[in-house]
Amino acid sequence: MNKLKIGLIGAGSISNMHLQSYKNNSDVDIYAICDHNNQRAHEKAAAYQDKTVYTDYKELLADRKVDAVSICTWNNTHASIAIEALNAGKHVLVEKPLCKTVKEAMAVAEAVDNNPEQVLQVGFVRRFGTNTQVLKKFIESGDLGEIYYAKASCIRALGNPGGWFADNERSGGGPLIDLGVHIIDLCWYLMGKPKVKSVSGNTYYKLGNRSNIKHKDYYKAADYDPDKNNVEDLANAMIRFDNGASLLLDTSFTLHAKEDAMAVQIFGDKGGAEIEPELRLITEKNDTILTITPQIDDLSFDFTKGFQNEVDHFITCIKEKREPISPVHDGVEIMKILTAVYESSKSGAEIHYEDSKME
Repeated sequence: MNKLKIGLIGAGSISNMHLQSYKNNSDVDIYAICDHNNQRAHEKAAAYQDKTVYTDYKELLADRKVDAVSICTWNNTHASIAIEALNAGKHVLVEKPLCKTVKEAMAVAEAVDNNPEQVLQVGFVRRFGTNTQVLKKFIESGDLGEIYYAKASCIRALGNPGGWFADNERSGGGPLIDLGVHIIDLCWYLMGKPKVKSVSGNTYYKLGNRSNIKHKDYYKAADYDPDKNNVEDLANAMIRFDNGASLLLDTSFTLHAKEDAMAVQIFGDKGGAEIEPELRLITEKNDTILTITPQIDDLSFDFTKGFQNEVDHFITCIKEKREPISPVHDGVEIMKILTAVYESSKSGAEIHYEDSKME
């Protein structure tokens, strides 16, 4: 099989992870790079040996040499580009979240169904971490027993990137849709992807982007504007599933907390596990509680290896014509959860899926 020719759409910061991972895959040729910013597109292309450059993604999709694309654009463009790419005969790796709304997510799923020869993989990169895959094997072998509770937190004390991240029209929300999507999907995936019953959530707009803070650096988007921010700075939620299990989470761009914190825990009736900040298994034997540390290279999520595994999996699925472990329908379900949190916060009531009008 000839090398797959990859087109990258959106040359922002996350594109570096995709491009480097494609570069490391021997079955891939990075063929084209597209960005509406002509200078940025050419700079990124030059860094990868002067690839073909486009400023209009439609022209890239019309290029018959392109076999597959990575979509690394603003959230509000994910759905339309993914649908057009599928209809143009391209395989698609689309960054998380799948899109902005449930209606858009359903439209992408329909396009996948209408193009059965094409692979669409949602960029739930934490599924591809070594710690995740090791824990999943323990869960599937029954070592934790019945999983009935998960607890996840992704807190930034100061870390609103601004720019498009802080523009609800382009992003669809703040830390919930940018950071929370990772920990919600991670827990849901490890819990066996149970059917959601109801969601109760809160969003808070108390601190803004705290651009007044001095002497402390944090990542800022290329289009950062200290005067623009209309997304939440904190979100929390309780998610209930049909099997009786539940997931509790909180996530922030900014909070009066001492420091950034990441913690993800899974609990079963035979044992529990912490997957972040480091993988630990907790169980009991001989009437004694034990904490077990697996001897693996990456007890925490390694972004470089995670993205490499994600891209390698995408390419394998294309070559072997099989469904990825993060298919479009999982993207739809996560979008339903995210939308329900925002809807619950807005209405001040728990959202029951059978009654929801999420769009």
